Amino acid sequence: MKRILLSSVVIASLLTAFACNGGGASDKVKIGVFMSMTGDTANFGISSTNGIKMAADEANAAGGINGKQIELDVQDDRSDPSEAATIVTKFVTQDGVHAILGEVASSRSIAAAPIAQNAKIPMLTPSSTNPEVTRKGDYIFRSCFIDPVQGAAIAQFAAKTLGKKRAGIMVDRKNDYSTGLEKFISATFIKLGGEMVITQSYQAGDQDFNAQLTSIKGSSPDVIFVPGYYGDVALIAKQARDKGITVPFVGGDGWDATQLYTIGGKALNGSFFSNHYSPYDTDPQVQKFVNDYKTRYGAIPDALAATAYDAARIMFDAIKRANSLDGKAIRDALAATKDFPGVTGKVTFNENRDAVKPIIMIEIKDGGIYAVRERVQVEGAAMPVLTETPKPPASPAASPAK
Repeated sequence: MKRILLSSVVIASLLTAFACNGGGASDKVKIGVFMSMTGDTANFGISSTNGIKMAADEANAAGGINGKQIELDVQDDRSDPSEAATIVTKFVTQDGVHAILGEVASSRSIAAAPIAQNAKIPMLTPSSTNPEVTRKGDYIFRSCFIDPVQGAAIAQFAAKTLGKKRAGIMVDRKNDYSTGLEKFISATFIKLGGEMVITQSYQAGDQDFNAQLTSIKGSSPDVIFVPGYYGDVALIAKQARDKGITVPFVGGDGWDATQLYTIGGKALNGSFFSNHYSPYDTDPQVQKFVNDYKTRYGAIPDALAATAYDAARIMFDAIKRANSLDGKAIRDALAATKDFPGVTGKVTFNENRDAVKPIIMIEIKDGGIYAVRERVQVEGAAMPVLTETPKPPASPAASPAK
């Protein structure tokens, strides 16, 4: 009997919370933000949160959304999927948020998405690229490219632009982002005539990669894919160079962080990674964003700051077009987003609620300069046709954020 009564109280509380979420009478637009402010991807979570806060402040200064001010509820999930799920549960059952922004890592977005879906609260991730994220339901969106496209772009660049034939790959087996990219990199590289000569595994936070790198060196690859995050990548590169491995490393957007070059240094020179944007892009909109971010935070924004800034603005625009704080109305407006002018490119959501947008390949040069090497058009992928390849400015100055 006690269990029945307790269950009744919980259900009543949930219904009350959900009713509040849909109420158009709120004088604030409440946005829940869950990010890794501490833990192994804290750098990403902090820069993403900075981008979201900047977008919200700009919108509020311009009058808010349909006359209502935006109120952010920012929570630190400590880089932990279970904590992400706990935070989002609180967002939808107690805090009465109208929409959710987050997370950086696919593992955490996958943990949180079913909760937002069940509550029918729209959730938009700025940078989780694993395809499983948006498969959790029709209230789940992403404003970044997905791993099939990113992985194909990475492999195509290595095979066609760099002309590589024999590849090794190092994978974090406990990370959805890393294993997701591995699948698509390997499949595309083989399809283009390349050979995956060796695969080695590691776990985030490992400090010694000697055994894996010894095996890789013995297989004589001419390129090494490392679809992981910046901290691990930097250590792997340093230890590889110490072992006499000289071939380039190629990876994904998980590389983009201040600490990558701070830790890895010259060991990363001549390596490449896919990304959402470059602060060296001469597009006026990009340069305005970079300058505004530098003025506010004292650093050049990484790609995760840019994708989060775009995600926040896309969400605000959808709420404005919905002219309602009802979850379904916001969801429908998000789904109708087309050619939104973001700093990471024009964003359109396809039928899977994934962003259709371009991918660039970044070359790491001496001094920590990240130059745009190429825009990759993946055959058969849901990407816009690009008519030209932008060139980086001549001799861009290195920055502490890059």
